[in-house]
Amino acid sequence: MTIKLFIHAVAKMFFGMALTGLMIFIPAGTLSFFNGWLFMGILFVPMFFAGIVMMFKNPELLKKRLNAKEKQSKQKLVVILSGIMFLAGFIVAGLGVRFQWYSLPKGVVFGAVAVFLLAYPLIISMRIKSEEEFLEKELDGYREYKQKVKYRLIPFVW
Repeated sequence: MTIKLFIHAVAKMFFGMALTGLMIFIPAGTLSFFNGWLFMGILFVPMFFAGIVMMFKNPELLKKRLNAKEKQSKQKLVVILSGIMFLAGFIVAGLGVRFQWYSLPKGVVFGAVAVFLLAYPLIISMRIKSEEEFLEKELDGYREYKQKVKYRLIPFVW
């Protein structure tokens, strides 16, 4: 790990948090928006810990992730559509608070958080599958590597 990589990672994290906060709290017209803070927590806390792990275990991967640009059109589309979805969600949620379009019981909020946390691994697994297909086609020897190394992501699980 280098100081330059650490500073780059921290700067990108804080920039992302600030930008997300602006997109949520400006439309809301207030910082007193519990669900906005909750969302930022479930979005950035796992991201923070993943960054810490990569920084110490695999700094090269962190460096790649910080500078990642999708090359496959399929992956570019996923990134663009995800960005549009998140942007719209942030703005609509904030406006909903400002104009009191709806009031959600805490049970519904926490249920939605549970769905989000369960859906996230599903989406990640779809992306990993797509990347593995790409590697099989584009990287010599990857198919043999897959047969040799059964659990490439989580030991004894996946």
